[in-house]
Amino acid sequence: MKKIAVFPGSFDPITLGHVNVIERSVALFDEIIIGIGTNTSKNYMFSLEQRIDFCKEAVQHLNNVRVEQYDGLTIDYCKQVDAHFILRGIRNGGDFEYERSIAHMNKSLHPEIETVLIFTDPQYAFIHSTIIREIMKNKGDVSSFLPKNITVYG
Repeated sequence: MKKIAVFPGSFDPITLGHVNVIERSVALFDEIIIGIGTNTSKNYMFSLEQRIDFCKEAVQHLNNVRVEQYDGLTIDYCKQVDAHFILRGIRNGGDFEYERSIAHMNKSLHPEIETVLIFTDPQYAFIHSTIIREIMKNKGDVSSFLPKNITVYG
């Protein structure tokens, strides 16, 4: 069985913390799919096309990572692409509690799919896309928090 993991998120934008989790996880899986989901309750700063391009450029150096967009529940998308793992990054205790609740819910829906939690390296633990977007909206410099390919700042 091929070990496929889905790393779901809105990636609005993808950050160095996301890339850190992906880079540290590539040895664990045969393939990682960055799954850009659609959250109807979010107002995105970047278009879907921009987010896909940012993600593709940020991981182009990793040959077992691809980027796809999906709609609906992540757990259903995992079944669709034959992924038996959901990869999630953890920055802090708040993330852990949130991710644990989702992992338990997903396990009850599809027991054959495991959630794998990877803690970000400490230097990325404070990076949060919501805060990045706020800094960008106010014309602040976020270049030290984002992959080099993201050159649109605010």
